[in-house]
Amino acid sequence: MNSDDSETTRRRALIGIGTGLAVGLAGCMGGGDGTETEGSTSTEMSTEMETSTEMAGETEMETESGEATGTEGESASVRVAHVAPNAPNVDVYVDGSAVLEDVPFGAVSEYLAVPAGERQVQITAAGDPDTVVFEGAVPVEAGMMYTVAATGEIGDMADQAFEPLVLQGDGSAPGGDMARVRLVHASPDAPAVDVTLASNGDTVFDGVAYGESSTTTVPAGDYTLDVRGDTESNDGDVAASFDVSLSGGQAYTAFAAGYLTPDDEPADTAFDLIVAQDTQSMSG
Repeated sequence: MNSDDSETTRRRALIGIGTGLAVGLAGCMGGGDGTETEGSTSTEMSTEMETSTEMAGETEMETESGEATGTEGESASVRVAHVAPNAPNVDVYVDGSAVLEDVPFGAVSEYLAVPAGERQVQITAAGDPDTVVFEGAVPVEAGMMYTVAATGEIGDMADQAFEPLVLQGDGSAPGGDMARVRLVHASPDAPAVDVTLASNGDTVFDGVAYGESSTTTVPAGDYTLDVRGDTESNDGDVAASFDVSLSGGQAYTAFAAGYLTPDDEPADTAFDLIVAQDTQSMSG
């Protein structure tokens, strides 16, 4: 999707890996199983689409030939999305060194090479090292590719508990003029959703509930997507519309995040579709 060219915005995106990595994997260490819930997909676009449902059991990025393309040697490929709408900005320390600062909501990092083994991670409120959100050992497996999404809400009155959603199998992309799109429902106050094309009402995603993800393969091009409350006929009221541009031979993850009714929630974070390209180069 559209990417910022400024170094400041790029740094904030990279800062996002600290938020999600520390927070997301922290949740895994706290007893979460890191499993992605299966989402159903129904695609009825004017040209034929292939659909598939992605689960967290996928562990390596694959090329069209099915060969793993994870980092060689003793490292993993990890990126993070901060999509917890009322979580504060944070600072992140790895093995005692400050690596990222002031991580904002909505940041999706590039992939980074993370050394395999147990990393000592600490996450604190931004600018306040004494307010520790998490501290502990985080296991990282060599040759694995992850997107770790920090989802849910913080606080005792949360509608959806704060937890990590670990997505694996990133980057598997079709060839030619097709694009692979994974939708992740991360909006705590939104019901299950259908996603349809504004142009003709065809269904792209069907009945994706909070905490679920679903994947489809579509022709490359520019689309306006309508997000609707889930109904049997996929014709519910349109809650929001978003323009997206998809390139052939690429893979994307789209996070439906924020609040549908921010005035009634603990943070004024409006509903948004945060789209990141999965098939990107890895930073060291």
